[in-house]
Amino acid sequence: MSAQDRTPDAERPSSNGLLLALAALIWMTAMLWSARATITGRADAEMEVTSTAYALPGAVTAALVTGAAVALALITLLTRRRDLGSTLRFAVTTGAGLALGLLGALTVITINTEGWIYAVVGGTIAAAATIGGALAGFRQPRVLTAVCWAAIGVFVVGFLLNIFQNPVLRALGSGGSQASQANAAQWFTFLQSFLSGLAAGLIAYGVLRRSRRRAPAGDVSWPLYALAGAGPGLLLTVGEGLTRTAGSRVLELAGRVSELELTVQRMLSGARFNSALIVLFVGAISATIAVGRTIRPAADAEPDSTAAPTPKAAPKAKAAPEAEPSASATSATTE
Repeated sequence: MSAQDRTPDAERPSSNGLLLALAALIWMTAMLWSARATITGRADAEMEVTSTAYALPGAVTAALVTGAAVALALITLLTRRRDLGSTLRFAVTTGAGLALGLLGALTVITINTEGWIYAVVGGTIAAAATIGGALAGFRQPRVLTAVCWAAIGVFVVGFLLNIFQNPVLRALGSGGSQASQANAAQWFTFLQSFLSGLAAGLIAYGVLRRSRRRAPAGDVSWPLYALAGAGPGLLLTVGEGLTRTAGSRVLELAGRVSELELTVQRMLSGARFNSALIVLFVGAISATIAVGRTIRPAADAEPDSTAAPTPKAAPKAKAAPEAEPSASATSATTE
């Protein structure tokens, strides 16, 4: 028996990893190109710092997802003929994420090789891609594939809502007063988070259901559907954690520009964390509800034909026939 035959079917990588890796690479490239163009387009150093702080969270999240997607594609190619051990598997996927992260970091570091702020941003992006690659080392490629597709769906929802931001804000009650604008902005943030979580749960459910039809081992358990739906929210939470820790010096420097900028950075950081939690819970709940609608009650168990037959009750003995009266008894009764 070969090593591949000993690999459980539920742990074998998905075959559409190359398409996922391509989509994630496009997303990461777009985020890094946008960040670079925004930073280099500023006239003074203060605006460069604030623009870098604004661009950091999106680039970190894209690096997380892309690191996982590229590592999944690589492990798909390497395990088609034979399985890899756990240690070698994690080494390959983590190395793939690190290599991708270093390439992404170069696009930011080369903006100004003498400025430490860009080195911090590049290091944070490299760390995010490495963590994403390490996630691909776990033997649940179908779940991680669903998480990555759902995360791309969250990005698309946010992108579309920001394109139509002004009409949506007017529909939410934004007017001429600052109070109405602030209230509409809060509702817009909640709406974006809710729709992103809903898209994450439904996309994760759809990807897992589609992969079930092609997997000999059948479907995954329903808690993994919830985990896949919550995955984009978890990645957003991890990305926010990396932004606050590895990229904390960037945020601190941006906060020193002015008191207003410090307040804005704190508000944005809290809003990103709250949005990540909403995406997490809404995604998990929507995926659970979606898979719950497909669960049917188990049919009543049929009697086992191989079981020993139940012994039949012995037939009741027939009552003995009554004896006919003798002739003497009959004559005595007649007299």
